[in-house]
Amino acid sequence: MPLEHFAPFQDLANRLLPHTKATQDDGAHDFSHLLRVWKNVCTIRNHEGGEPQILVAATLLHDCVAVEKNSPFRASASRLAAARARELLTDMGWDEEMIEAVAHAIEAHSFSAAIAPRSLEARILQDADRLDALGMIGVARLFHVSGRMGSSLYDPLDPHACARTLDDKRFALDHFKTKILSLAQGFQTTTGARLAQTRHQRVERFLREWLEEIDPPPLVAKDRPDADF
Repeated sequence: MPLEHFAPFQDLANRLLPHTKATQDDGAHDFSHLLRVWKNVCTIRNHEGGEPQILVAATLLHDCVAVEKNSPFRASASRLAAARARELLTDMGWDEEMIEAVAHAIEAHSFSAAIAPRSLEARILQDADRLDALGMIGVARLFHVSGRMGSSLYDPLDPHACARTLDDKRFALDHFKTKILSLAQGFQTTTGARLAQTRHQRVERFLREWLEEIDPPPLVAKDRPDADF
């Protein structure tokens, strides 16, 4: 895998990448996801600051323990990843304070874990990871995961969930309301929040156009192909 993107920490990336999920069969959490999150981290850090070595390690290891989205243990995934990161960095001889900084950033990045970030690095990683759940990339990842989980695109009888409870394990469309559309409200950094608003608008536009195709408005006479002009 190309490591120049992690310069000047290529050696650290080379040691940590084998312990990530980057080589596993999950297109939503593969090397491209790690690389996008790292680019988001760098963009935010350029404006907000932060310790780069902590951010590199936390980015590479934030998903190092695989827990499927539909697993009852999903909310524990970031804590499990943090515990694994502690083991790896301890074996590498890292300072305990740095290890705990990385572990906290990993624990706090998860939406489902609901852990408040206490450090700048944790706030940056959380924002960087959540940016990848927004915009067109976020939409693509949503449908990729939904397909892997065997979900339907939407409930054809009640796509808007007017008379039923939202169920994003069954219907991909429901995930927009249960999570995606609320993400932009919770960003931790000024830079992350600004980037999130742009991506949020893209999601809203996609959703609006998709819903129009699910339930298109009736054609008026002049719009019908067989209209008599």
